[in-house]
Amino acid sequence: MSKRYSLVALAIMLFFQMGNAQEKRGRARDFGLQIGILPTGTHNAITDVPGLSVGQKTLMAGDSIRTGVTAIIPHQGNLFQEKVPAAVYVGNGFGKMMGISQIQELGNIETPILLTNTLNAPIVANGLIDYMLALPGNERVKSVNAVVGETNDGGLNDIRGRHVSADDVLAAIAAASTGPVAEGNVGAGTGTECLGFKGGIGTASRKLPASRGGYTVGVLVQTNFGGVLSINGAPVGRELHNFYMQEPKEAHKVDGSCMIVIATDAPLSARNLERLAKRSYIAFGNVGAFSSNGSGDYSIAFSTNPKNRIPHESDSIELNATSVGNDYMSPLFMAVWEATEEAILNSMFMAEDMKGIRGRTVRALPIAETLRILKKYNALEYDKLPKAVSK
Repeated sequence: MSKRYSLVALAIMLFFQMGNAQEKRGRARDFGLQIGILPTGTHNAITDVPGLSVGQKTLMAGDSIRTGVTAIIPHQGNLFQEKVPAAVYVGNGFGKMMGISQIQELGNIETPILLTNTLNAPIVANGLIDYMLALPGNERVKSVNAVVGETNDGGLNDIRGRHVSADDVLAAIAAASTGPVAEGNVGAGTGTECLGFKGGIGTASRKLPASRGGYTVGVLVQTNFGGVLSINGAPVGRELHNFYMQEPKEAHKVDGSCMIVIATDAPLSARNLERLAKRSYIAFGNVGAFSSNGSGDYSIAFSTNPKNRIPHESDSIELNATSVGNDYMSPLFMAVWEATEEAILNSMFMAEDMKGIRGRTVRALPIAETLRILKKYNALEYDKLPKAVSK
């Protein structure tokens, strides 16, 4: 009788394990979770900003390679010859972001923005420089400010192997599309962790009403940081018993970094782009992050508005540019807060369990349990809740 009971218990346990393994993944909105009040763009992605494209290369091999590269390309022309206004806000400077000083000094970017892992940043920058030098029209170029962001994916990836190559950089750029963006365990987010669960690449967008300019703000994040997960005010990390400072010690990874890339078609100066980038940090805190000592947290913002492109060479002493006035920036600030928060959550909702180096496994956010918690704290649109059921 005891043996029979054990077999039944084992069958029940296996059933629930299979159910968890087959849990349906999706973006936050697929499960009735809405952040803020503003409408999204067509794809609810950074590519809703006109002309912008994203490409990714994912590297997964054997039991230890879990990494990749993600490329964000502001426009489809020669970016070196037609630079775009840009700014960087440093939340916590424990990072190896490349190209930051020239952005701060000149207020523009002249290459695509590439994201990868910490130790691969120089190799990726080298591949990006090769790409830029080879572009038609750049034959006389002798200086390139490669912009590369990174987070440390060494918890799941053989980061010392530095597996991302220059060819992978070219592949990511070549794959760039203006359509939907893959999220979760892809590109630079392949081996990342977030708030005690699997992190990854996430994206979202917001569209302002015509009365506020009609501009689009898009955000893409590479999430790899710790804290205590909160969603729409609900203490999800605490309820799931997975959070920083929880016993046993070191069970929750708190260091690692976050890259936040913000794009808009609003005509903005570098000064107001920096102000825009700062507001993304509100979302960072809202989800439960606090920028640990070892978390390199950077926000880079740029404007794709054609009127504000900066020619590499010009016969004119003066540049003609338009800019949204300070008094009209608040709607854009709100848009970047909402899009950043939703992008972070999308990175977690879309991520899946991953086993990596030394057999270490990081579980994805359990969606069904999370939704029960959100319902408990009135943080969901209940009419969409039925979509949360597992396969």
